[in-house]
Amino acid sequence: MTDLHDALETLYASLQVLEGKLGGRRRLSDCHGRMPWPSHGIYLFFEDGEWREDGRTLRVVRVGTHALTARSRTTLWQRLSQHRGNVGGTNPGGGNHRGSVFRLHVGTALINRDGWEGAAPTWGEGSSTPREVRDREAELEKAVSQHIGAMPFLWLSVPDREERGSIERDLIALLSGARRAHADPASPRWLGLHADRPAIRESSLWNVNHTNDAFTGDGLELFVRRVDDVTTGQGS
Repeated sequence: MTDLHDALETLYASLQVLEGKLGGRRRLSDCHGRMPWPSHGIYLFFEDGEWREDGRTLRVVRVGTHALTARSRTTLWQRLSQHRGNVGGTNPGGGNHRGSVFRLHVGTALINRDGWEGAAPTWGEGSSTPREVRDREAELEKAVSQHIGAMPFLWLSVPDREERGSIERDLIALLSGARRAHADPASPRWLGLHADRPAIRESSLWNVNHTNDAFTGDGLELFVRRVDDVTTGQGS
């Protein structure tokens, strides 16, 4: 499968099937760990106001997965919850962008667009920070949680590690505008256009890795096959 237009239409048709089987998209702000998540999978985020060229279909703005190394024990929900941020605890509504590259990119784009002078000097610096630094970054972490939490997403059970990697790579390559004129470009209002990573701005995705890879069709075929196997009403 190498025709990019046909491949895109195949992907979005499969996403529509998946959405029906899952009973609709979710928003991370409404999700919790007691929901029946599959242990391992792929997730795809959309963003309100980011339409495909048909003006009716939300476009995918991020493709992600987890546990791509043999030693990783991260589950799908654990990864999603890192992106979502905190619900309770000492910093409700906050989060840790040092544990989520998705949060890092969204926060950097907010800094570039809106300033955030208090958080800007240390955002993305180091793998851990003292309490006073986290306190200065707290309001920006909350803004990141609000932005990501409002984004609709779908997920798909993919137990096999190599298969997850293949699907993620191929879908990013297909959706990316970094190597060619984008079929479904970002709107002028898309926050990602303020990201500091050229790959995000050029691809119209909240992704950096694989945005310049060549689309093969192999991962897309695996994705479509997995969607066809999903039982209606179940994410696994």
